[in-house]
Amino acid sequence: MAWMEETRERRAAPRNLWSDVRSVVMFGVNYGPEEDPRPLLSRPDRAAISVYARHRDYHDLIKGRLKDVATRFAARAGEDVKVFVDTAPVMEKPLAAAAGLGWQGKHTNLVSKDFGSWLFLGSLFTTAELDFDAPERDHCGSCRACLDACPTAAFPAPYQIDARRCLSYLTIEHKGRIDPALRPAFGNRIYGCDDCLAACPWNKFAVAASEMKLKARDDLKEPEIGFFLTLDDATFRTFFSGSPVKRIGRVRFVRNVLIAAGNSGRTALVPACRSLLADEAVEVRAMAVWALSRLLSRADFLTLYTLRNPGDDPEVEFEWQLAGGTPCI
Repeated sequence: MAWMEETRERRAAPRNLWSDVRSVVMFGVNYGPEEDPRPLLSRPDRAAISVYARHRDYHDLIKGRLKDVATRFAARAGEDVKVFVDTAPVMEKPLAAAAGLGWQGKHTNLVSKDFGSWLFLGSLFTTAELDFDAPERDHCGSCRACLDACPTAAFPAPYQIDARRCLSYLTIEHKGRIDPALRPAFGNRIYGCDDCLAACPWNKFAVAASEMKLKARDDLKEPEIGFFLTLDDATFRTFFSGSPVKRIGRVRFVRNVLIAAGNSGRTALVPACRSLLADEAVEVRAMAVWALSRLLSRADFLTLYTLRNPGDDPEVEFEWQLAGGTPCI
């Protein structure tokens, strides 16, 4: 198993989460990739999916393992336990740092001497009174590699992140319109972003994940953007069954893919983008307009502009006006 040695911290739980908690045990699971994910960013016809989402959903895998550990622990200790894997308002990164698994780097993520930036975190809350481990000290020094690697300048200062500019947040959590000024920075990223993690020099000590269920699917290592533009809801759900990508739904996913298509410069994607102008989802139609504005010549796009439905949703009309008429920002 790819578990790191468990570490402990006393009385770390918020009192409003579980009033009787006395100790927290933190776990880290290595999901290191077999190769640096950044070279894929230079291939505009291919889609870049974050390393952590190229395999089975880690929530299900790790929570299942933690429940097994919790069951054995509770039986031996005679105490209550509860486990979390990104499923509750638990500050996992500060807890993991306090428990000695690593330290929070300047990119705000946990960094380990042994596994670099590639760690999933889980926690076990218990009523048992346990000894605690010493926290890990910060080893970032004067390094700025992660800060300088961010394509959208999402770090206003070391150890601070502006989620409104973070591509992981924007491609996964954010609903609705993506700031037009940030879209070119997406490049071919369609789900998450690994730039700040991959840039960390401590990754030189990292090893590829040994857990087979955390090995990347071949069809998610460097998938074609064009294929993802053809997915209807049923095909999307089938293709991403068991993947964390499925959680964001087809609409948000295709919105991201259209941004990548618009950034690709590949006119071969025009027919697929144009077909999405008739999609049922407003977000998809809107981003299809933006993608076409980037892929078509000015003359061809203006011709398409004259054929648009001006009575469409305001979100779609916004994109038409932004690209072809008078910007209405």
